[in-house]
Amino acid sequence: MLTSPVSPTSTTEQDLREDLAAAYRLMAHFGMTDLVYTHLSVRLPGHAHAYLVNPYGLLFEEITASSLVVVDADGLPRQETSWPINPAGFVIHSAIHRSRPDAACVMHTHTVPGMVVAAQDTNILPLNQINMEFYGSVGFHPYEGIAADDNMGERERLVRDLGTHNALILQNHGLLTVGDTVAHTFYRMYYLEQACRIQVAAQATGVPLHIPSAAQIQRTKKQFDDDPDGGRLVWQALRRKLDREQPDYRT
Repeated sequence: MLTSPVSPTSTTEQDLREDLAAAYRLMAHFGMTDLVYTHLSVRLPGHAHAYLVNPYGLLFEEITASSLVVVDADGLPRQETSWPINPAGFVIHSAIHRSRPDAACVMHTHTVPGMVVAAQDTNILPLNQINMEFYGSVGFHPYEGIAADDNMGERERLVRDLGTHNALILQNHGLLTVGDTVAHTFYRMYYLEQACRIQVAAQATGVPLHIPSAAQIQRTKKQFDDDPDGGRLVWQALRRKLDREQPDYRT
């Protein structure tokens, strides 16, 4: 029997804990992790600068709702925790959360396809209809070294390069997506990752690549933009999968 639908719009801290823990488990399931590194974060309701993030040292497959830690805008814990927190890893997240009120959730990955595309001087190429969803709507941030508090000016440049986009390529680094919910942000990251996989695989063939006309690309992008679902059905299906296979994520 199917469980009841899960709303992509979470309103309580427990809802957000379960959503974010689910996203961590799904990142592990789809192979989008970098051991204990990278972060997914979400803003707590009713708090201007309080966020949930993973404890430093746990694999994404180990994350549960209760293991997530409340941190402030500097990545410092605001609750009792027996696990360390990596404030330096929260630098990118804090910059975006502070500057984009609509960015309730921020996800950052270091995957091989994402890092390969980030090593190129191009953005997402419109090689497939999945890629066309992101055409002209992915920011590009030049590499400045490992993001840390000793380069405070980079926060402003990160925010500038993301602009009003909901996705960002961090050159020589990785990928980032933002959204108003965990569901929307995960949906964007999953398909941004797919776009990178398609691009890398197509380039590896060594044959000339076909780029559709500008009119075809714009029409396809508009079709994606006009879709009201926003990943809702996908998120509900993925949560049902976790409830069957890894129900402890809710604990």
